[in-house]
Amino acid sequence: MTSGKTVLSLGAHPDDAEFFCVGTLALLRKKGWQIHIATMTPGDCGTVQYSREEISRIRKAEASKAAGLLDGSYHCLECSDIFIMYDRATLLKAIELVRKVRPTIVFTLSPSDYMVDHETASRIAQTACFACGVVNIETAGAGPFEPVPYLYYMDPVEGKDNFGAEVKASTLVDITSVMDIKEKMLCCHESQRNWLLTHHHIDDYVISMKALAEKRGWEINCAFAEGFRQHLGHAYPQDNILKTELGDLVHTV
Repeated sequence: MTSGKTVLSLGAHPDDAEFFCVGTLALLRKKGWQIHIATMTPGDCGTVQYSREEISRIRKAEASKAAGLLDGSYHCLECSDIFIMYDRATLLKAIELVRKVRPTIVFTLSPSDYMVDHETASRIAQTACFACGVVNIETAGAGPFEPVPYLYYMDPVEGKDNFGAEVKASTLVDITSVMDIKEKMLCCHESQRNWLLTHHHIDDYVISMKALAEKRGWEINCAFAEGFRQHLGHAYPQDNILKTELGDLVHTV
């Protein structure tokens, strides 16, 4: 049983959370929230140097190290990179994770994003939140719980959808005070950062993360921000818990 102040980020790959929501996670951690970062895959295709098994071990260790900077826990559902499926087996993994963690807040990827892995992970997270209290769905490792968690979608990569249109955030969080920890957590993913440094001769990994955070910050007159859209469909909470918890750091549009 948790205190109710538990937050889960459920992405597709290690480093998804670091790009799009760890600033907000860091702010919640300062408010006493317990942090869980999970990925559908270990990012086993994110290399030209290692085997699947080797890069999986490396990237899970990097993700665990990053989560540890917030005294958080890392979970991997062990799906295959590029092959995340919206099917019964995968959904049961995600539902079981949500039931074990019992989050009040869940962050996931944008429903429209540059790759299908991100979009599928988003759909899976939505269903896992909705189904966590359905008693006729059995998961061996944990039982059902209510209520449905608050669900927030992170920004898509480059802040645009698959047609190049800008995605407007409805909730923006000023993360200027924790930008240093966000950068440190992203840099824990050395296998990805070093690959770009070697092949592109530029630290694009950090630069691209900061570029979107600066853009979102400009929208609310601060240095850096993260943008989200809240899922407000039937059965999901309708109030904005981020505003309640983080106060003036949160701006709604």
